Amino acid sequence: MTCKDCEKSIGHQQYKESMDSLGVPLCDRHTRLIKKVILDNNTPLEAIQLFYALKEAGAYPMLEWWDGKKSVDIAISRVKLNIEIDKDYNMITHEQAINDLEDAMHSFKNGFTTVRIPHLAVKYYLEDTVQNILGIISGLRANIKAI
Repeated sequence: MTCKDCEKSIGHQQYKESMDSLGVPLCDRHTRLIKKVILDNNTPLEAIQLFYALKEAGAYPMLEWWDGKKSVDIAISRVKLNIEIDKDYNMITHEQAINDLEDAMHSFKNGFTTVRIPHLAVKYYLEDTVQNILGIISGLRANIKAI
């Protein structure tokens, strides 16, 4: 078993602890770092899991990237893609919906595409979610080359 971040070998106990708390096998150092990111930014666990799945798929994601206005859960800067994980997807209010739309508009004006993904899609369909994001990245990359 190895850490998904540094590929350092980890023992069974550390594997179990990081999987139980984060859902990703990480060494002690990276477990502490990710837990600090979660505490500092209120990052959803699903964002952590998606980040490492995208990293493993070769997408070069950045976790909690500052877009100039706010911190974005995951960013793929090469294609200007921001990914937000909706934690309370089933309990959205009309105020939150309009705020989300305004955030997307500001990102778009700065050349970024924002995708909001319900946390349940990551929780239950991680591989499908990764494949769809890779498709979005491919489409954005093609559009960048066309310009």
